[in-house]
Amino acid sequence: MTDLVVRRLLVDMEQPIERHWCAGDAFRTAFFDALSMSFPLGEQFFIDSVRDGFKALPPDQQAHFQSEVQGFIGQEATHRRLHDLYNQHLARRGFVNHWEVRARQRLQLMQGVDVRHWLAITAANEHFTAIFADWMLRNPDLLGDRDPRLATLWLWHSAEESEHKNTAFDLYQALGGSHEWRVRWFRRITVTFLSETLLQTARNLRHDGTLWRWSTWKSAASYLFGRRGLVRQTFRPWKDYLHPDFHPSRHDGAAAERWLAEHRHAYIPVGR
Repeated sequence: MTDLVVRRLLVDMEQPIERHWCAGDAFRTAFFDALSMSFPLGEQFFIDSVRDGFKALPPDQQAHFQSEVQGFIGQEATHRRLHDLYNQHLARRGFVNHWEVRARQRLQLMQGVDVRHWLAITAANEHFTAIFADWMLRNPDLLGDRDPRLATLWLWHSAEESEHKNTAFDLYQALGGSHEWRVRWFRRITVTFLSETLLQTARNLRHDGTLWRWSTWKSAASYLFGRRGLVRQTFRPWKDYLHPDFHPSRHDGAAAERWLAEHRHAYIPVGR
């Protein structure tokens, strides 16, 4: 079991967000803004999935999971709240969250579906966020230093995603979820997640007026496929999820533990 701590992040999300806050880079800024747009609705889906999955367990197993589920819900609710404040800044600048509109339409199709499917979707998304989080924690300089507040927000979020990467997966397994459906949903989520991220990023760049600049495409190629590129360095851990004996705990969480230990001044623990 994972001992999950709920933390209050000490950042001021009332202050405006700079146009190209991420190292002065249009692509990176648009990419992170797109991810933030996905979080409020996505985090609520994850909370609902884990809460309903927990309720479906027999009482003896509920006792085993109760503390971790409470911590998971507390962490995700905090992420949801802060990214909602983040997204309000984007909305005031005219950015449109097309991602959330399409996600709400897909969620309508999930009503009444076996909770194990909800958990399989959540576990797939949590794997994506965990491997992205670990990569980000190992390459924090790519966030730049133009907005230390947002750099802290993203790295704190990453550390907590690494912390609770087991929760939905373990609930899915405890409820008898099959490897076949776990992998099937993972393949679907891979296509959906990547396409939605890139589409929203492109829409953000179009609104910003930087979509067709050579510097934007050059930055995208480097950030995704360069020597330290996101896709290049996360493909192998992404592929691990397909193995029948995969478990999220097999991926090293040392970078998250190190960041949380070294940045205690950035947050206040408020519960477990």
